[in-house]
Amino acid sequence: MSTSRARARNVLNRPEFMSLHHQPVRSAGAEARAGARRPSSKAQQQQQQQQHASQGCDHAQQQDAVENGRERREFPEEDCMQLNPSFKGIAMNSLLAIDISVSKRLGVCAHTTSSWGNMRAIVKLLALTGHGIPWILGTLVCLTRSNTLAGQEVLVNLLLALLLDVMTVAGMQKLVKRKGPWEMSPSFLDYLAMDVYSFPAAHASRAVMVAKFLLAHLVLAVPLRILLVLWAFLVGMSRVMLGRHHLTDVGCGVALGFLHYSLVEMVWLSSSTCQTLISIGTLNWSPFY
Repeated sequence: MSTSRARARNVLNRPEFMSLHHQPVRSAGAEARAGARRPSSKAQQQQQQQQHASQGCDHAQQQDAVENGRERREFPEEDCMQLNPSFKGIAMNSLLAIDISVSKRLGVCAHTTSSWGNMRAIVKLLALTGHGIPWILGTLVCLTRSNTLAGQEVLVNLLLALLLDVMTVAGMQKLVKRKGPWEMSPSFLDYLAMDVYSFPAAHASRAVMVAKFLLAHLVLAVPLRILLVLWAFLVGMSRVMLGRHHLTDVGCGVALGFLHYSLVEMVWLSSSTCQTLISIGTLNWSPFY
């Protein structure tokens, strides 16, 4: 029995049986190499944190770029602050600021609580004398009662000038869309004459054109000529006092009034053409007459 047990122990002590019962022992160099190949858990966490941080920075930069692009699209170039404005831009902005400031100070009848609020009704009546609707209606009434060819010729051309003035000023106001120095809603007559915005001043343009037209085609005494020029000036200033227009609006309206008068003089309708238009308007025209 003892010999058989000794043989069994010798058999189990062989190398091929030792590998089944014992784990192989690694050398110190192999363990060092394995440790170098596999990083520790702390190092892996640090690397992951750095990757997340870099990704977060990239995402934040992308969001900032998108927001900056949106802001550039939302705000036009004229609303952005220029770091190096030109001399022309500085001069224009300064003149506009002076124009707005002076126009607001001259708006002494803009409200009933203004410094000249008790004169507001008189100033509004003066401004009404330069409105387009009363002038067009008055010209039509005078045209129906006129019995002379010369008078009808002058009235038809005056009506043409008034219509030209209303359409041109309305188109320019719709294009520019400048508001007055004081926030005011247009009246019913202003909507009818399409005089809604501030630039150019329709009343000033019409008053200058009518005054120039009447001075050229009517024989008037010197006092009446002076009163006609004074009336045109006061009509333009009344709109500034009411807070409806800036001074530059009135100035451009005056220039536009002279331009309208010049255009009407260039395309002046003859007496025969005026009679044809009157016949068409009264439904009495016949092409075979």
